[in-house]
Amino acid sequence: MADVNRGNRPLSPHLQIYRPQLTSITSILTRITGNALILASILVVWWLLAASYDADYFAVADAVVTGWFGKLVFLGSIWAIWYHMLAGLRHLYYDSGRGLDIPTAERLGWACIGGSVVLTLITVVIL
Repeated sequence: MADVNRGNRPLSPHLQIYRPQLTSITSILTRITGNALILASILVVWWLLAASYDADYFAVADAVVTGWFGKLVFLGSIWAIWYHMLAGLRHLYYDSGRGLDIPTAERLGWACIGGSVVLTLITVVIL
């Protein structure tokens, strides 16, 4: 028989009672950075195709890539590359069966975030 009180039961976990954990945030951030890197690579491919097509079309693409928007995209891409690499190393460490306890997983999550920021700053200074 159908449950007639279905609508009276609380939803679990609901956004009002569920606190996102650092491990879930870093996992979602890994997926976001991967997709952002795809978009940045599309911008680079567009720039290269414009260079091979026409000088006027290349001028438009070059203005976008070398303008504030392109610089912002590539700065974000530098951070995304470093974060994505560090998160990948963290997952390789997890795959070995180590670092799966909550305190270690949170330390590794903060290490990925902090390490990617530091490596981005070093890269920007060098470039």
